[in-house]
Amino acid sequence: MSPRLVRTAGDASGRRDVPLRITVDGEPLTGIEGQTLAGVLMASGRRAWRAGPSGAPRGVFCGIGVCFDCLVTVNGVRDVRACGRRARDGDAVTTQSRVDGDGR
Repeated sequence: MSPRLVRTAGDASGRRDVPLRITVDGEPLTGIEGQTLAGVLMASGRRAWRAGPSGAPRGVFCGIGVCFDCLVTVNGVRDVRACGRRARDGDAVTTQSRVDGDGR
């Protein structure tokens, strides 16, 4: 999965960008309608947003919703795969950790 965005002027599909804003751990991030949460996170420069049991950083691994490396909490709902969930304007995303004492 690439964090690079195709500029509207260079996109042969003729798409029209519709901006959106989400917050991740209270930090506002901007994205484009149609991007996944993982896409917005990666485009903002984040490569990891979860910690595994060992404390190692985790982000996108498979990018197709099969693994559990990109889990986040979205609008209070835990264990959402960031690679498969389209970002929606106003989403409140919270990162998760398996070392935070809750066994996840």
